[in-house]
Amino acid sequence: MTALDTTPLVAPGRPRRPSLVALGLERTRYELRSYFRAPDAVFFAFLFPTLIFVIFAAAFSASGTIGAGPDGRGGVTFPAYYLPGLVASGILLSGVQNLAIDIAGERSDGTLQRLGGTPLPVTAYLLGKVGTVVVTAVAQLVLLLAVAHLLFGVALPGTVALWGRFAWIFAASVVMSVALGVGMSGLPRSGRSATAVVVPILLVLQFISGVYFRFAELPGWLQTVAGIFPLKWVAQGMRSVFLPERFAVVEQTGTWDLGTAALVIAAWTLAGLGIALTTFRWVRKDR
Repeated sequence: MTALDTTPLVAPGRPRRPSLVALGLERTRYELRSYFRAPDAVFFAFLFPTLIFVIFAAAFSASGTIGAGPDGRGGVTFPAYYLPGLVASGILLSGVQNLAIDIAGERSDGTLQRLGGTPLPVTAYLLGKVGTVVVTAVAQLVLLLAVAHLLFGVALPGTVALWGRFAWIFAASVVMSVALGVGMSGLPRSGRSATAVVVPILLVLQFISGVYFRFAELPGWLQTVAGIFPLKWVAQGMRSVFLPERFAVVEQTGTWDLGTAALVIAAWTLAGLGIALTTFRWVRKDR
């Protein structure tokens, strides 16, 4: 008497369906190749924060220090002061701007419609976009910090606590940027108009959120308007990481107010997710 064979039968030659994670990783590789083959995306999103930093740092390197005491000590250089805002700006460029323009373009040129006719799940497509944003945001950050530290002598955070603070602000901001990018992708009516719709919005936010100007020097009403939007809070959080603690007194509330920053970032993340989940389609309904 032989033992019963309990090995499950598998249809010969039938391919195994890839997992969702595997599909997402493959899609990420495809998206990254496409991203770095597009010169305009590389210049205006990936390299832009570093190029602006170099211009600002070179232009104002001989202008003394910011926040020095009456005796001339205790301030930080212009490159050190502008670095946090450009770190924050880079996150939104990698997420919001890239995704909103890219997805709108793919919807307009029929790419999404063709993908909708394939077995590729929407989740795998979005995972590819998320992976691309994470990789490009981290690479952009490493490049910006390396240039700031090695070429302009900007000191990086010196404690584990500060790096931990940086990690949660960066991670939360990337998640928020992905959600807002997917949500805003439905705003442009065509791929051709996507850049004209998305870029000005982010450009205005950069000017009023302490990226190009010192936030404390903006009019009070403009600071209040900026406080509605997330970039101001991401930039403020990054200033709490890269600037000395005493610089908190010039913020709108006199503190870094990281609790409010976390709440605002979370609120915009939920808003972006809500819009993305209810509006994302392979094809626009109004076409």
